[in-house]
Amino acid sequence: MERKIKVGITQGDINGVGYEVILKTLSDPHILEICTPVVYGSAKVAAYHRKALDIPAVNFNIITDATAADANKVNLITCVDDDVKVEIGKATAIGGEAAYAALERAAVDIEAGLIDAIVTAPINKHAIQSEKFDFPGHTEYLERRLGQGHKSLMILLDDTLRVALVSGHLPLSQVSGAITKEVILEKLQIFEHSLKQDFCVVKPRIAVLSLNPHAGDDGLLGTEEIEIIKPAIQEANAKGLLCFGPYPADGFFGTGHYRQFDGVLAMYHDQGLAPFKALAMENGGNFTAGLPIIRTSPDHGTAYDIAGQNKADEQSFRHALYLSLDLYRNRAFYKEITASPLRKQYFDKSGDKEVLDLTTDTDKDE
Repeated sequence: MERKIKVGITQGDINGVGYEVILKTLSDPHILEICTPVVYGSAKVAAYHRKALDIPAVNFNIITDATAADANKVNLITCVDDDVKVEIGKATAIGGEAAYAALERAAVDIEAGLIDAIVTAPINKHAIQSEKFDFPGHTEYLERRLGQGHKSLMILLDDTLRVALVSGHLPLSQVSGAITKEVILEKLQIFEHSLKQDFCVVKPRIAVLSLNPHAGDDGLLGTEEIEIIKPAIQEANAKGLLCFGPYPADGFFGTGHYRQFDGVLAMYHDQGLAPFKALAMENGGNFTAGLPIIRTSPDHGTAYDIAGQNKADEQSFRHALYLSLDLYRNRAFYKEITASPLRKQYFDKSGDKEVLDLTTDTDKDE
């Protein structure tokens, strides 16, 4: 029987809707049929939210180590003190510390191979800042913490649309300066590899959006398309990638042109995420591509304004959980089909002659 995938779930900001979407998702008994959940957080904080929301309880199997996770139960590793203060709907330093503690413990465990993937509940990017966490968000932290030198790429996706970003959590005033031919080319290469490895697309077609309105209108509204974006696309095509554009974002999404591509590369955060969330808010998920580990998350934030009111929709979080399982299986399949079929070579005892080992495993046994 195939081992169930072990998914680490971080609690996120304890004052937001994180526990609400986690509890609603894990209350479905079918979840245990497809994976082994390991929640990084606090049973007491979870119970506090459950009572505030007046929803059925989730029976947690409290463990101290991911190796002790029961495949038939919802497991929980305590990462914060039992007396941690919860202030629903507020951004607090304590909430930020609790979010970081859970995230770091999950990072340690996935690095050690104790869990197979991470699904992160939303954090407050301001509250979590500290001497230990000095990053714009999850994506940048995980790139530094677990990337092993690899660059990450934020991809927002649902069943029909995948949007990646050249620049992520960056002030709009800094976007133009961050858009270079080298960065675009790098993101395109990461995107293409992820589409192959993580989504089983054999020859991905990637649309590239413009930076300026009307794709710069031949330089009238900006020259980035002529001087930076088009050369990057041309170089990517010369390397064998199938990249097209640059397309003006408004018409591209408005006409449904995105349906003709396997992925869309946007220049900045809101250019890609605003249309994506308009089209796929409930079923969308976030994937940090390009890293050795799998991390997904819902496509919404802490939603303090509805926290504790039983109004949060768990569909996006559930989609992120399902997505992590699909990505794990796809990567395993990709690794298998791209493994070298050639047998190992060795040198004879003299060290002078290279000999090809043509014996089969059965021959060696005999």
